[in-house]
Amino acid sequence: MEKCIVIGASHAGAQLVASLRQQGWTGAIDLIGDEPYLPYHRPPLSKAFLAEDKSIDELLIRPASAYEKAGITTHLGARVVAVDGQAKTVTLDDGRQLTGSQLVFATGGLARRLPIGGADLEGVCVLRDAHDVQLIKSRAKQGVRAVIIGGGYIGLETAASLTKLGMSVTVLEAENRLLARVTGPEISAFYQRIHQEEGVEILTSAMASQLIGQSSVEAVVLKDGRSVPADLVIVGVGISPDTALAEATGVEVDDGIVVNEDCQTSLDDIYAVGDCARQVHALYGKSLRIESVQNANDQAKCAAAAICGQPRPSAALPWFWSDQYDVKLQIAGLSQGFDTIVVRGDVSAGRSFTAFYFKGDALLACDAVNSPLEFMVTKKVLSGGGSIPVDVVANPAVDLRELLKPK
Repeated sequence: MEKCIVIGASHAGAQLVASLRQQGWTGAIDLIGDEPYLPYHRPPLSKAFLAEDKSIDELLIRPASAYEKAGITTHLGARVVAVDGQAKTVTLDDGRQLTGSQLVFATGGLARRLPIGGADLEGVCVLRDAHDVQLIKSRAKQGVRAVIIGGGYIGLETAASLTKLGMSVTVLEAENRLLARVTGPEISAFYQRIHQEEGVEILTSAMASQLIGQSSVEAVVLKDGRSVPADLVIVGVGISPDTALAEATGVEVDDGIVVNEDCQTSLDDIYAVGDCARQVHALYGKSLRIESVQNANDQAKCAAAAICGQPRPSAALPWFWSDQYDVKLQIAGLSQGFDTIVVRGDVSAGRSFTAFYFKGDALLACDAVNSPLEFMVTKKVLSGGGSIPVDVVANPAVDLRELLKPK
């Protein structure tokens, strides 16, 4: 009997099992998750789930009834301890062994830890899953001093949520500006400004060298000798793809599980999707591991189509978002390799503008801050393989919607 076993109750895992049924898969489906919950939306963890009184049930991607109706067997709170890629067997920590005809890794990523002294003190947390957030919430009270190590999107979203709870928040960024690895200087300066306006202390070129305290963390010591008091430390320095189980099967791994255009690994009938997978992106022609919900869902649909023998869906433009305070950032495309940034609007005042990234005359991406029209137009243009001239985006008098009208 055919059975598809999906390891990882992630966004990618949830979409995969749903897409299998939608694509006509009639075999059995097993979905394994090491948390005691059905798959849930991850982006709200650093936002509504942290800052508001939300329950995990309110974050579920689909209710339990949807899995029951689709005939999907869920194994929750189950940790996979071994996978045999040849026999297609999966061994769980309670000794059970599942055998399938296809295996899919949707294992996501693991939060990076700091290789410094004191990292195991009480009150030092990461933010990757619901359990992490519950630990943070247990210590997040008005007046508590929180230090966030890492000025990327997850760190800044967490800073906004903790500020909303009335906490004293300091963000430490080792680079000389926030979001240095993913965006241009103009966007970095904007986010530094709005966080400071909301009362967050931002320290750049600030590398943590040690966490100190008796049993619970009390301060972060920086490389330059400064000490930042802390009752709670949240480490947000990115993730590493969770590839250990896949690697043990012998599939190719290179900062992610290497997959082809169908999301198939180097072994027959074994697939990988989501944050753990590395794939040559059809729109960019290079190998990428993209950490986003959109990419996880698109790869899951692609793998499901391949498993079911259906046509491969078209490659989608990567897009992302981030919510902080009253600011919604929407990103269309990938800006890596840009040599010019053109800002439409005033980045130095207010909270609405768009930064367009160009390489030569070619538009690569946009960061749209409270500017949904610019995001939508850029996404449609880039998805169609087009571009927008520099002088057009630089002229606020031009209505970008005109670009979408048939010529």
